[in-house]
Amino acid sequence: MTAPRALVEPDHDPLRWRVLALLSLAELLGMSLWFAGSAVAPQLAAQWGLASTQLGWLTSAVQLGFVLGTALIALFNLGDLVPARWLFSLCAVAGAAANALVPMATTATTGLVLRGVTGVALAGVYPPAMKMAATWFRAQRGLAVGTVVGALTVGSATPWLVRALMPEAEVGPVMASASFAAVAAAVLVGGLYRDGPYPFVPRPFSWGLVGTVVRSRRWRLATGGYLGHMFELYSTWTWLAAWMTASLAARGGATWRGAAPMFAFLTIASGSVGCVVGGVLADRKSRAWLVTVALAVSGTCTLLLGLLYGASWWLALPVAFVWGAALAGDSPQFSVMVTESVEPHAVGTALYVQISLGFLLTLVSIQLVPPLAGVIGWQWVFAGLAIGPALGIWSVRRLSS
Repeated sequence: MTAPRALVEPDHDPLRWRVLALLSLAELLGMSLWFAGSAVAPQLAAQWGLASTQLGWLTSAVQLGFVLGTALIALFNLGDLVPARWLFSLCAVAGAAANALVPMATTATTGLVLRGVTGVALAGVYPPAMKMAATWFRAQRGLAVGTVVGALTVGSATPWLVRALMPEAEVGPVMASASFAAVAAAVLVGGLYRDGPYPFVPRPFSWGLVGTVVRSRRWRLATGGYLGHMFELYSTWTWLAAWMTASLAARGGATWRGAAPMFAFLTIASGSVGCVVGGVLADRKSRAWLVTVALAVSGTCTLLLGLLYGASWWLALPVAFVWGAALAGDSPQFSVMVTESVEPHAVGTALYVQISLGFLLTLVSIQLVPPLAGVIGWQWVFAGLAIGPALGIWSVRRLSS
């Protein structure tokens, strides 16, 4: 277990900030694969004959693959047995290869399978980066992991920026640029990264390691809060552009074609601010306090944004910016809470089990939005997801008691 916060010595290695910058850049580049398909969804839908109600599968296929990948890595203890930099690098290259083949797919089945394989590979990109950052920081671990996840957030948002600036961009160049970025990430981490002064020492493989993790009460409650957060996060990220498109249509009048994807990009990217600021506050106050505030703010913003449906793009954007910061700002702290809830030799597996469960839940919440919008309309569809933050707060409060 980690030492109490007050007893943790300050981080001192002069290379830690350089390494953090390296990991953040690599995560930004590597995670650009995630929403690459969603950013060119109209073009892929036309190419594969997908209906508008089926577009969510462009993201859900990645989520499903990611769940499978994290589950396998957790089951076989790979997060604790394989050096994190090699796991990251190999998986980034594999994800780049699968993503690059998507434009060549002639059927939706083939394309979605390739997106699923991309998700499997990304299971070796996201969690190892957090573990690598944690080897360089203890007193400022919240800030370090928050910075890495903030970079991930910007990377996930980047395809929406491409779609906003180039609405007619072809599938090939968009997917190729994301694959190139992922390969660059692999080269950076594989060639330049080394573990820091606080490594997580592995131990021999154990079939029972997952069970050991799950029996920890602190792990279960921290993961409960994370599940509430994840119920809202990826469904929101997936359908933000659709919500803004409907809002602009309700307002009427001509609008810039790139308005909806730009709205999605700015909202998602604002999560990077929330991750970094949240990391600083969590290190100074407590992780439980930070995640509780972030969940409360994100749940409140779903209601405020509903009130701004059909209003000016510029009126909705500030609320969306705050919402995006709160949506992602607590994510890294849930991961840090997990690293502090189990023995050092189980940290990788603990992260993988937590993340696997969270992304499994997103398969439900992403597909829930279109039928929910059909019943209550796009105006209040995100408010229907506020049950996630509410349950997350309940779990975290039990952890703090």
